[in-house]
Amino acid sequence: ALGSPLVMVAIGKSLRTKYLAVYHHSVDEKRRLQIPAKWRPPTDQTDFEFVLILWHPAAQQTPCLLVLPPSAFEALEQRVNALPFADPRAETLRRSLTRDSDVAALDNVGRICLPQRFAEEAGIKREAVLIGMLDRFQVWSPENYKAIEAQDASRKQEALGLI
Repeated sequence: ALGSPLVMVAIGKSLRTKYLAVYHHSVDEKRRLQIPAKWRPPTDQTDFEFVLILWHPAAQQTPCLLVLPPSAFEALEQRVNALPFADPRAETLRRSLTRDSDVAALDNVGRICLPQRFAEEAGIKREAVLIGMLDRFQVWSPENYKAIEAQDASRKQEALGLI
């Protein structure tokens, strides 16, 4: 109506980082890996830590590192904590996840240090491929990433059917 005030709603950027695209970065002799600037938390988040999981589900030929920001890890933690403690599968899941997980904080130039065992098992040496997965990302050796890329290409049409 003509006398009513105009109300504008500003739609700001989401506070959560979106992990999109593919990046190729070198890994130095201390296993430090640069995280893309777009994927880093705001500089005022000093307690921010990624959770790294050595990731090798049955359908995946080779392992990679699954990297969860705090929000994605909290969601996973809630799901796992909701499982019954008397269920042996849940106990196996808890042990497997914690045995194959570690935290990684960003250093002052935006790098994380990959745990030695994780880097070795995932085949990550001097180079890494970081692939965004919306609310998380994966870190691959270039060789293993080529194999999973070919597998993804063969499943792409079927996968698109999920949405």
